[in-house]
This record gives sequence, structure tokens and C-alpha cells, in this order.
Amino acid sequence: MINNYFTYFSQKYASKWLVLAIDLAIVLSTFFMAYLIRFNFTLNFDLKQFLIQLPFLAIVATFSFLLIGSFKSVIRHTGFTDVVNLFKSISVMSLICIAVVSVNRMFEILPEFTIPLSIVVMHALLSFVVLSASRLLFKMSYKYLKCKLMSSKRVLIYGAGDSGIVTYNALISNVTTKFQVVGFIDDNSKKKGKSINGISIFSKEKINNDYIESNQIDELIIASKNIEKENLIDLVNLNLKITKIPPIESWINGELNVKQIKQVQIEDLLGRPPIEINNPNLINEFTGETVIVTGAAGSIGSELVKQLSNFNVKKLILVDQAESALYDVQQDLKQNGKHNFTAIVADIRDGLRIDTIFQNHKPTMVFHAAAYKHVPLMEESPYEAIKINVNGTKLLADTASRYNVKKFVFVSTDKAVNPTSVMGATKRMAEMYISCLQKESKTKFITTRFGNVLGSNGSVIPLFKKQIENGTPLTLTHRDITRYFMTIPEASQLVLEAGTMGKGGEIFIFDMGESVKIYDLAKNMIKLSGLRFPEDIDIKITGLRPGEKLYEELLANGENTLSTYHKKIMISKTRELDYDKIKSEIEELCITNRFQNNNIVMKMKRLIPEYKSNNSDYERFDKRVQIYKKVKGISKDRTNKNYGNL
Repeated sequence: MINNYFTYFSQKYASKWLVLAIDLAIVLSTFFMAYLIRFNFTLNFDLKQFLIQLPFLAIVATFSFLLIGSFKSVIRHTGFTDVVNLFKSISVMSLICIAVVSVNRMFEILPEFTIPLSIVVMHALLSFVVLSASRLLFKMSYKYLKCKLMSSKRVLIYGAGDSGIVTYNALISNVTTKFQVVGFIDDNSKKKGKSINGISIFSKEKINNDYIESNQIDELIIASKNIEKENLIDLVNLNLKITKIPPIESWINGELNVKQIKQVQIEDLLGRPPIEINNPNLINEFTGETVIVTGAAGSIGSELVKQLSNFNVKKLILVDQAESALYDVQQDLKQNGKHNFTAIVADIRDGLRIDTIFQNHKPTMVFHAAAYKHVPLMEESPYEAIKINVNGTKLLADTASRYNVKKFVFVSTDKAVNPTSVMGATKRMAEMYISCLQKESKTKFITTRFGNVLGSNGSVIPLFKKQIENGTPLTLTHRDITRYFMTIPEASQLVLEAGTMGKGGEIFIFDMGESVKIYDLAKNMIKLSGLRFPEDIDIKITGLRPGEKLYEELLANGENTLSTYHKKIMISKTRELDYDKIKSEIEELCITNRFQNNNIVMKMKRLIPEYKSNNSDYERFDKRVQIYKKVKGISKDRTNKNYGNL
């Protein structure tokens, strides 16, 4: 409200004509001061002559100000350009006065206008100094009163370079929120102890929780693009809100807006540089292709669609059964000027529907991202997991093979590695099935396998954010649980890259850096929100869910890797499979009755020897296998063959 009052007052009362009147008053006053200085601060000059000269000076000054327009600037935002315009106005005024005085002396027209040239020069200097000082005084007074009367946000700026100065200017120019910049932080020791616009520059070591509390700091804004991950994590551990400015290319018309300053995201704390793909072959790979993306409304699928739409594809076919989410993707593409796509609501379990789509659109490439992925839910519904993750993949892959699609890229998960859950086992079975098809198909079947995706639907990050917004404790299944993470754009780029380099039959795995401890991630999210752990929000340990792993893996037992030309992408060398036997057993499993959950799980364990349930009711089947092996003393292979009869 006070801010609105200031704005109203400045617009209604501090009009340009009022500024012009004040400027004229200052010019006339400094003219008198020039006379005083010229005559040693006495009145030993002709006052009558002085009073005759004043109207002339007023007319000349008014003309100069109107000509240059120096009075039109907003005084509270006076800058260098405004001072330059003042100099121009004073210069024009002085030149006119000198010209008139010189002509008057030469022709002796009006003796009253015989102004000493020293007074003209002194008057010009005094006018420029006083006019500039008056604007600066008004600007400082306005900010001081605004600061005193308005509640202000006290901030620190990390980075005392060009970006830091731009951030500072954006903050102090903001009219909706009052910011008070308390100091700058910079890693450059040479800047320590210096200041910018009177604001001190500190080293990072000086900024601790005691300093923040004693100086009542509300927020730290990161303006440095080269901040190291370790320094960023140290800042997050402070008891204050951490935000950052966007990349320069995102600034509006080349200028930073305060509204663009956003919270530091959890992906900034991954502890590794972002994965970047700069492969010109991607352009050639997708030029002129008709590409189907299943699960196109999901986290990975929608990002694949977004990135593929930037290539010169012939057509994009978006397939998903979630019509509302698919509609959102459709509208996003349209708003971005993309029209070479078709959005189709369809279920990948419907073989006839899928066949019709292939027949009508004749795709040349398929990216299969549709899947059920929630571990606890699928542990309760093995039949549904089989229907989508296995049978849906089977129908789609069979159709792609039948229509001689060039490439079929399957998006798998690290939960398929030594699976401990129904969901992970179904994804591993899908991997195995398309590997079987590779032996008899012209289509190149390629599998990509990676870990958790930050911010994807149903992942831990959105859950934590919602809990923080509600002010409830963050729920974590185990204090020591770890996961590999990558961002949605990273995952999608790597899928496209793997699809480009794949020759058929490979399982590509991605180097995702070090695994992240979810407990630490939860604490960092609390701190990033400007809250304290555990005073404001605590973390509640709930226990591992059915089928949940404590640690994820990217390679199964008996697997190793081959390198590729991209250091972040490797090929998994999987164990040899009995393709004919496995293919027929998967096909048989896909037609299992929905009420035979135990039978479904037992058959999956027979197909996948490394599948060992964890924290699940299905652990009893693993124990029965161990007992059977001890009693019979038979080999692992023999056990696997008889497992379905246990």
C-alpha cells in the first residue's frame, strides 16, 4: 500500500512541469550565487541590473530545458544519461548567454545585459553541480523513506562481477518489492574488502549462520554462473532461502527482471556437471522420419516429443491413454508453433488399435516410453504390470517388426537390474522379449536403461515439494536409501542419442555419476525452501515399501560394459539367453489369468533367476527355492527349470 502511495505521489505530483519549475528556480538561485562569489560574497553589484537579467536568463534556461528535455526524466530513477542531459541543457544555456553578451558588448545594444563572462562560466558550473546534486538527493531521500516505511527484504548477492551488478540494479529498481542489498560475496580474494556502490564485498568464509542471524538476512541470490557444486552445497546448508538468476540468454530484452529470479533447484545439487549431447548426427537421424512416441504424455515421453519436434521429422505420432495429459502436450506443441504431429488416445494393450495406427501412419521409428512404474502399486497388481509393461511392449514390438520399422527404442529402468520388485521384473522381461525379437526381425531393437528422473510424475521430488508446501514432515522409507538421478531433459537426450548409435540388440546404460543419498536430498530440499531442518520441517522414516531396493544398480549379475563414442553412454553385455524358450514362456505369461498373482510371480522368477523379492509377500517363494536346493543339492539351472512346479 505504501509502495502504491509513493508511485501515486510521484506520478501525480512530481510531474515533469514541476521538475521544470524547480530546475528553473535552481538556475536562477545559482545565478545569484555566481554574483556573490564574483563580488567576494558581498552585494557590491548593481541589483537593478541583476533583476533585469533574471527574466532573460529564465527565458534562455526554459528554452534550453525544453530543447534537451532534461526535465522529463523520472527523478527517483536518475541515471548517467539523465546527468548527461543536464550537462547538455546547461551547455546550451551558457552558449546562448555568451553569444548574447558578446553581441551586446560589440554593438552596445543594452548596457544592462553586460554580464561578466566569469559569472556566466561560474553560473554554468554551479547550475550543473546543484541540479545534479538535487536529483541525487531526491533519489536518496526517496529510497531512504521507502526503506523506512516499507518492509524490505534483506539480501546477499553471490558474485561481484557483471552479473552481480546487473542483479543489484534489478533489485534496487524493483517497484513491487523493496530489496536491501546487504553485501556481495565473491570467491576472488582480490575483491575482498572492496565495495560496489557502497556495498561491501565479502569472502565466502565470512558468511555463516551467525552472520545471517545478526544481519537478519532473508535471501541469498546467486548471480555467478561459475559457482562450484561444493560451494553451492555449503550455501544451501545456511539457514536462509537460496535463489539464482537465470542464464543471460533468458533475460527479457537483454535485461534481468526480478520475477525471473527463481529458487535453486535440487538438480543443481547433483554433484556432477549436466550431461550435454552435441551430436550433429541426430539431425540426420530424424530428418524425414515418421516417429511414434508411446507414453507421450508422461515425463520422459513428453520431453522426447518436445526434443523430437525440434528436428526436421516428417511427422510425430503421440500415443497415450491419458487424454487430459495428452491434450496438455498437444497444446504446448501448438503454442510453440509445432504442427507436424498427431495426438492419438490409445492403449498399447489393444493390438488392433496399435495395428491400425501403424497401418495409417506407417512409422519408421518407435520410442516406447509407456509403462506402469510405481513399485508398491505394481507389487499389489502383478497382472496389471504384466499387461502394460510386458504384453503392451510385446504387442508394440511385434507390430513394429511386422511393419518393418527401422528402429524401436525401449525406455527401461535400473529397477530391471537384479530386480527385487514385480515392476522391475516386468521391465526386465520386456528387455528380454525385444532381445528375442532381434534374432528374427529387420527392425533394430534398442534398450536404454537409466535411474530415477528428477521431477518425473510420481517421483520423490514432487512428493517432497508437496509435503514442504503443506508443512508436513518429509516421508522417507529408509535413512540409508540411495538413488541415481538425472534430469528429464538429460534422460531424453540420452535416449535419442542411444537410438541414433544403436545397431540393434544393445542395452545402453548411462553414466549417472555418484548415487545420491535420499536423506541428504530431503534435507537440502527443506533448506532450499528457506526452512530449517528439523525445527521447521522434520524427516519421518516409514520403512522400505514392498519390492523397494535400498540401493539401485545399473548392471545385473554377470553383466559388464563396452564403451561407446559418448563417454556417458555404455553398452551392457548381457548373459546369453535361450531366445526361443524365453519368447514362448513370455508369450504364455501374457495370457495368464488375472486372478493368478502367485502363479504370475513364480513364472517371472523362473524366467529371471536374479529376481529376488525384497520386503514383499513374494519373498516366501525365494525361501522355498533355497530350501529345495539344499534338500536336493541340484544345480541352479536345474532349480530354475523346476521352479514353476514348486
